[in-house]
Amino acid sequence: MQKKDKEKVFGGEWNNDQLGQFLNVSSYDGDDADYIAAIRAYRHMVPETFGQYVEVFKAQGHDLNAKNRDGVSILATIRQHAKGAPYAELLQAAGAA
Repeated sequence: MQKKDKEKVFGGEWNNDQLGQFLNVSSYDGDDADYIAAIRAYRHMVPETFGQYVEVFKAQGHDLNAKNRDGVSILATIRQHAKGAPYAELLQAAGAA
């Protein structure tokens, strides 16, 4: 069996280049690209790192209130998850409704 060459790292220090890799995505199913980017970041980051990401996301003009094709916002999606509360608080503090 082959050994993985890289391990997934969810916490730790992230630089702006690493955070930036989660900013620009394309939508192929009708979801807003900003929705996809933020949910993808949420799934891969601990709350502290996600807070840094949200700052960069907002500073670069991305939409904190982006929605999926069903009209559900980033905040509403994250609130549905059992461990989403700290992430939802970060979004609200940054201005998400």
